[in-house]
Parts: sequence; C-alpha cells; structure tokens
Amino acid sequence: MIKTERRNKMEDWLPTSAKEVERRGWDSVDVILFTGDAYIDHPAFGAAVVGRMLEAHGLKVAIIPQPNWRDDLRDFKKLGRPNYFFGVTAGAMDSMVNHYTANRRLRSDDAYTPDGRAGQRPDYASVVYCNILKDLYPDTPVLLGGIEASLRRVTHYDYWSDKLKPGILAESKADLLVYGMGEQPLLEIIRLIDRGVPIDSLKTIPQTAFLLEDGSSLPKNKNWKDLELFSHEDCLQDKIKYAKNFRHVEEESNRWNAARLIQGVENGKIVINPPYPPMTTGELDASFDLPYTRLPHPRYIAKGAIPAFEMIKFSVNMHRGCFGGCSFCTISAHQGKFIASRSKESILKEVDEIAQMPDFKGYLSDLGGPSANMYKMEGKNLRICQRCTRPSCIHPNICTNLDTNHSEMTDIYKSVNQRNDIKKAFIGSGVRYDMLYNPMATSEEKDSHKEYMQELIEHHVSGRLKVAPEHTSDQVLKIMRKPTFKLFHKFKADFDRINKDKNLNQQIIPYFISSHPGSEELDMANLACETHDMDFKLEQVQDFTPTPMTVATVIYYAGVHPYTLEETYTPRTKNEKLQQRMYLFWYKKEYQDKIKERLKNFKRFDMLKKLFPDKESKKQTSNHKHSKGKSFKSKKHFKKR
Repeated sequence: MIKTERRNKMEDWLPTSAKEVERRGWDSVDVILFTGDAYIDHPAFGAAVVGRMLEAHGLKVAIIPQPNWRDDLRDFKKLGRPNYFFGVTAGAMDSMVNHYTANRRLRSDDAYTPDGRAGQRPDYASVVYCNILKDLYPDTPVLLGGIEASLRRVTHYDYWSDKLKPGILAESKADLLVYGMGEQPLLEIIRLIDRGVPIDSLKTIPQTAFLLEDGSSLPKNKNWKDLELFSHEDCLQDKIKYAKNFRHVEEESNRWNAARLIQGVENGKIVINPPYPPMTTGELDASFDLPYTRLPHPRYIAKGAIPAFEMIKFSVNMHRGCFGGCSFCTISAHQGKFIASRSKESILKEVDEIAQMPDFKGYLSDLGGPSANMYKMEGKNLRICQRCTRPSCIHPNICTNLDTNHSEMTDIYKSVNQRNDIKKAFIGSGVRYDMLYNPMATSEEKDSHKEYMQELIEHHVSGRLKVAPEHTSDQVLKIMRKPTFKLFHKFKADFDRINKDKNLNQQIIPYFISSHPGSEELDMANLACETHDMDFKLEQVQDFTPTPMTVATVIYYAGVHPYTLEETYTPRTKNEKLQQRMYLFWYKKEYQDKIKERLKNFKRFDMLKKLFPDKESKKQTSNHKHSKGKSFKSKKHFKKR
C-alpha cells in the first residue's frame, strides 16, 4: 500500500474554542463536553468517542479539554450554554489515581497532558467541574460520565481522604450519571431529547443513575427488580454493611439481567438502573469506525508530546470487557465482564489506517484489549450466561460454559502479519496464560491454545512478553482471583521451549503486587525465593493502591472479605508496606541486612540460605545470567484491566 500524506484541517477536529465554533458557521452548540484530559481525537479516549458519536447523530458538539478551574472560570463560560446539555468526565483515569502514588505522594507528571505536565486538572475533577457548571448555569442539565464517576456511583472508600464517600451524584450536583461505556445510554438519551422529553424526566434509561429526592416516587419499570442497599449513613456506622453492599453491587454489575440498585444518602436516594446487555459486534464497529483523525488537537503542536497518546498511537483495541474479575482491578466494574468484540474487517481497517500515518515505521505496539487473549470469547450457551452471577468466568476455575477457543484471535494475528505495511505486530496487553491450560477444554480448544501460543511467542513478542502472575502464594492468589503460580511455571517452560526451538532471545516480564490484602510478610519472602529460583531480578514493583469498587479495596477498608465476611489481614502502615516491598529487591545491598534480620526473626533460615547462599554457592552461581524485567502495574491498568 502506498502511503498518502494526510492534510488535516482544523475543522477535522471537534471545536475547542469560540473561534473554532465560528469557523464552522454555528450560532450555538448542542453539547459541550468537559474533560480532564487533553483532547486526542482517537477511539482510545472517551471524550473523543462520545463527541464523535453525538456528531454522527447530527448534533453540534464541542470539547473543552482541561479547563482552568482556578481563574475567573473563562473556560467554562467561553461557549455559553449548550442547547442540550453539558457532559463532564475526569478523563481516562480517576483523577486521584492520576495525581497520587500508592504512598499518597503527589506525582510529578500526567501522561494525559502535553509534555506530561502535572497540575492541569483538579483533585476529584468530576465533582469540581460539575459544581462549577451548576453554579454558573443552574438550569442547564449536566451529564456526568467516565471512569471516575462510574466507579464512584455508590458509597465508596476513598483512599486519598481515608474515608467513605457517598455516591458521586450527592457531591457533584449532576443531573444524570452515565456509567460504564456510554454509547448505548447516550444514544437513547439523545433519541428521547429529540422527541421533546426533558432530561429531568429520563429516569428509566439503562446504565444511568440519578438522585431521587425524599418524597418522590420511584419510576416504574415492570422488567426490573429492585434491590435496596444499606444507606450511606448505615455504611458510615458499620463497615460490615459497606462490605455487604459491595457484593450486591459487583454481582449486579456483572449480570446480564441485573436489578435496579437503590441507596439512601442524606435527604434522598441514589437510583442506579441496570446496565445494557453487551454491545453487539456491529454496535462496537460503529463506534470504532467513526471519522477520528487519530491525532491530538492542533492546539498542542507547540506544547510537547502527550505520553498517553504516544503509548497507544500505533495500537489496536480488538475488544472491550474482561471476565477475569481480578480483586484489585476496576475493568469489570466499568466495562463489564462480558466481552464485546469488533469484527475482523473493522480491526484490519484500523490497521490499514495506522499504516498510512506519516511517522509509522511498520510496527504495531499492540493488538489487544483489557486482556490480550479474550477476543470473541463468550458462553457456549448464552442462556446460562444470562443467569450467571459469578464475578469471574475463570476463577476459582474456568467455567465449563466458557468457550476459550483462540482460533479467531490467531487468525487476526496472522492476517495482520500479511499486510504489506506491517513489519511486526506486538502484543502489549497482558496475556491470561491460565486460559491456555484449561483442563476442561475440548480437543479443538486445546489445539487452538497451542497454535495461539506458538504464533504469539514466535511472531508477536517485542523481546519482552508481559504476564501478570501478581503473586506466588496460593492463599493470596485466591483473594486476588488469580490462578496458582504453578501455571506460570508451566507457561514459562513452554515460552522457553518455543524460544529455544526458534532460536529466539526473548524474556518474560512478570508483574507482581506487594502489600495486597491477604499478603503477609513471609508470603513476600517466599515470592522473592521463587522468583530468585527462576532467575528473575525484579526491577520495579507496584504497591497495592486501593481504588473505588474493587474487592481488595473493600478488604483494605473493612478488614473483611465482602463475600465471606472473614477477617483478612492487610498491610496498612508505611512500615508494613516497606517490609513487604523490600523482599522483591533482595539483591540490592541497601535491603539485604534488613531482610536477613527479619528472616532470622522468623527462623526461616531456609529462605535466608536461598536468597543469600554462602561464598561457595555464590561461586557456583556467579556465571548464571539473571533475567532482568520490570515487574510493575502502570496507570494504564485502571481503563484496561
């Protein structure tokens, strides 16, 4: 394929200023979107997706990226009132995760801002933006969405203030909350507004939430069951009630036919309507096939590169959703556990569009999704899925109804390889290796697993393949909803065998978490010993960060597992966390004396000898080359895992 130079005009992006609106000849705007991210017109960024979708349905849409909330609020005033509503999102990440480390230290950068500059959005951005808009335009509807709003839709523990916060509607003053991926509810909202229905009457749209004042009657819907949660005030008084609430919220978030959730707060109730069924392939294709420029807005040309864009500019997202249900992950709470997959045609069309980008050198950084290898996977009998309440389809075991056939995914990998402009397509998303060893798989599925593994390792590794065992202790892995570490040993053996057969020099990069609920100090010492035996020297590790609406966060705050209500140990103090973290860096001199002291106190001389062998043992092992690999969880995990 011959590359053709793109000649984008300013009008190819949605307008971001009064001047750009005027250039289009508009005398008003239907919807104005406010986002905490820079405006990147690409299907990986929510504001762009929503804007393009509304535009495709005939609306005049503008985007105000990273508005200044500290001056005279001119960014919030410059386009006046929209004809329909304001839309608000904090961006592709929770603003507090974006701003602070696991130790609550302020980050010095922001990947979603030009040149990575920090300080371009406020803490709790969704609440700040909504409050400003409602103060300035009290009679104009404000719709709130995005991952921050989605994960804070009920009473939630906020790690950064160290307290329970009410559902975000109580603090934001927004008129309506759209949770999860917003295309389906937004299309219905627009359809009803076009018919003359006011937004304050939109109370029965799936996948939305609203605040119902005391004395108002609950809208009727004969198809929905109602489930009353403990009130916010109850949760403040009793952590166990908060934990019990979470189980209901998680189960209903992952059901095909979910109940409507109702939670009392202050002088009203938050009503959360059940989600839409998973998007069809046609619906998802329509979203990805919108006329994105795939580039940051020209306003950023002289302001530096945007790191988040540089990371994904040559990647392709093949599906949404994740049925892993990991205890520390927010993906299923936002995208759901059911997989929505694009068609092969839509994926290859995007690959060809990327190949036409002037700076593309022939290498795709990722063909993946929230997890690399869940494309096209669903239940063999969907009626069973529609009745299921399991938060994970693969833990504690792989569901017998789950079709784990990897053939269609392997076919796409091979088809992309055959494109003339593609030199190599890497898999950057995390691979769920446990599905490749499904003991209940049919012979056809097992053949597809072997073919996928061969194709993946031989043709799609950039030198390092990232996988996420997360821990080595079966007790901790059970709480994490992750498979036994024995499967990682098995995968590594197959990885090494294929590399040897094909004369490849590639490495596995394992990701681990320290200080996760359920993890005790000796669990981390054992992790150090096991990875030591596998010739890994871990360079980085991520401490567990409590984020709203995860099992692990509930355990961290309430001290009990929300499904069993059993007390569960969690490292909370700075000293406890440091004592866990140091074991992953056993080979660094600054930690060795402390580790030796702690292991002696535990009388674990076996571990001491393994990590720090005597001089003779050192001589025997000095010629062994250790694999070096980063073992960390990045910001990306809060939109993809």
